[in-house]
Amino acid sequence: MQGPLEGNTSHTDFIFKGFPGFFQHRRFLSIPFLIMFVVATVGNSVLISVLKRGSGLQSPMYILIGALAVVDLTLPVLFVPKMLLNFLFDWNSISLPGCLVQMFFIHMLASLESAILLVMAIDRYVAICNPLRYNDYINMSTFLKVSIAVVIRNGLFISLIVIQAGSLSFCLSNVIEHCYCEHMVLVNLACGNTTQNSIIGLLAIICILGSDLMFICYSYCTIFCTVLKAASGKSRQKAVHTCGTHLIVILLSYSLAIGSFLVYRFRDVVSPDVHNLMSVMYVIFPSCFNPVIYGVRTKEIREEILKTVKNIVIFSLEL
Repeated sequence: MQGPLEGNTSHTDFIFKGFPGFFQHRRFLSIPFLIMFVVATVGNSVLISVLKRGSGLQSPMYILIGALAVVDLTLPVLFVPKMLLNFLFDWNSISLPGCLVQMFFIHMLASLESAILLVMAIDRYVAICNPLRYNDYINMSTFLKVSIAVVIRNGLFISLIVIQAGSLSFCLSNVIEHCYCEHMVLVNLACGNTTQNSIIGLLAIICILGSDLMFICYSYCTIFCTVLKAASGKSRQKAVHTCGTHLIVILLSYSLAIGSFLVYRFRDVVSPDVHNLMSVMYVIFPSCFNPVIYGVRTKEIREEILKTVKNIVIFSLEL
């Protein structure tokens, strides 16, 4: 562990010190995060497998759920194993290039999750508010165009954030009081003026998460107005149930994201442990929660999972 450097020398290796208030008990911290990692990995793997093999699960909405599961499967892999090795064996070092690569992929995948939730909202909007034109608007061609646009938008912002962070001189400290390389946590270790980095980071949040959330809110407000006016009986109940499932996932994801952002902005009055917890939960908890929600509340997926489990039990008994 090193302190501040003098002159133009810059740290090129960093030390993770996640949850500094619990540093002496960090090995116990590995238990809940290991459980969450296993739940996220198994849950999303099962969901992807069921969606891939299910004969009636090829509609656009199920493709989007599958894409969300792929993101939720990949995100924890980017930092949880490294975090567990840190807690258990004190393997807590990372190079600056490694830190920047981790930062890029974590922020990129988190922004892709936001974009998938937006497309889900648009899918429900068209299906309920303009059902006769659903096949015209929601198809593979549309998905491809939206995917390209999203990757370009998110990639440009995240790349700019990472490039700007990588150009800084880190002479204050090489200790990252966090569990992974988060943008502003790393920037705070730099000497010199970092106002530009803060502005770019804030613009990225507004243009990616902010714009996605605004369109999601507009879509669901319009959906519920349409449902309450036009639908009745079973149609209304089905629409509300389907949208309710997506809203649960959306509220969870964005609540944790906004909470993490607010905790960082008030870091002077909030302990680093609380900031660590919010930032880690923002990434890993939706990965655990989403497959459970879709598996339990989506009838077709639930039936396919039960059928798979039944087949496994029958095959085991036959052996």
